[in-house]
Amino acid sequence: MIRVPSPAKLNLFLHITGRRDNGYHELQSIFQLIDLYDWMEFTATENSTAVSVMGLNDVALEQNLIYKAAQLLRPFARQLTGLNISIEKNIPMGAGLGGGSSNAATTLMVVNQLWQCGLSIEQLTALGITLGADVPIFVHGRNAWAEGIGEYLTFIDLDPTQYIVLKPDCFISTQLLFSQKTLTRNTKPTKFCAYQRKPSDFGNSFEPLARSLYPEVDEAMQYLNQFGTAKLTGTGACVFTEVTEGMNVGAILTYSPCKAYLVNSLNESPLNHLRLTG
Repeated sequence: MIRVPSPAKLNLFLHITGRRDNGYHELQSIFQLIDLYDWMEFTATENSTAVSVMGLNDVALEQNLIYKAAQLLRPFARQLTGLNISIEKNIPMGAGLGGGSSNAATTLMVVNQLWQCGLSIEQLTALGITLGADVPIFVHGRNAWAEGIGEYLTFIDLDPTQYIVLKPDCFISTQLLFSQKTLTRNTKPTKFCAYQRKPSDFGNSFEPLARSLYPEVDEAMQYLNQFGTAKLTGTGACVFTEVTEGMNVGAILTYSPCKAYLVNSLNESPLNHLRLTG
C-alpha cells in the first residue's frame, strides 16, 4: 500500500487573453501550490485487473478523474495488477483549488510506478492534459507561470507565503461562467516581471461574474477585503488573501462567514520527494 498527499493550488491571478478557433480560451496565470492535501492510498490486488475508487461516492466511476487516469496507463503497463484506490478528501470540490486535477496527476505518477509503465514526466504530462488543463502543473509539482490553455508552463520561484482561504457555501458552474457574454476574453498579455513589480494589479477575469451570480462569493470577498486584497482562485468558489504582518489571523478565521483555511505556500509538491515503492 502506498499513501501519498495530493496538494491543492491557488491561481494568484487568472487572465483570459483570447479564444482559439476550437473554442478553448487562452489564459495567463500563476499556479501556487499550497499545503492543503487530499490523501490517497493505492493498494495493488493480484486477483483481478479491476480498478476501484473509494471515497468519492457522489462521482460516477466513469466520470472520476482518478479512474480515468489509471485507465490511460493500462496500455503501457508491464506489470498489470488490480488497484484499490481510496481518497480522504480535504480539498473542497468545485472550489478552484484543483483537487480533482491533483488527484488525477497523483494517480498518473503512482500508477506509472506500480504498473512499471516507465513513462517520463513529459509523457505523463501529455496524458494529463487530456484529463484537464490543470493536471500538468500537478504532474510537474512545481509553481509555474502558465499560458495557452494551461499547458505552457514556465517554472518559477515564489517567496514563502501564508494565505487565508475561504470556501463559500456554493458550487460554481465553470461552464456557466464561460458562457456569459460579459466575460472579459481579451485581457492584454503580460509578463511575470510585471506581476513581480505590482501583483495587486493582477486579478481574475471570472471574479466580477462569480460575485454577481453567486452572492456567497461576494460575501466572502467583502469579508476578506476588510483585511487585505481578496482574490478568486480559478473559476471559484474559493477566495483568498495573503497573510501580512499585523493581521489577526485567528480572529479572521473564527469570524469568517464560511469555512476558512490557513495554508502555507509550497515551493514544490511533496510527492516529488517521496520514494514510491510498494
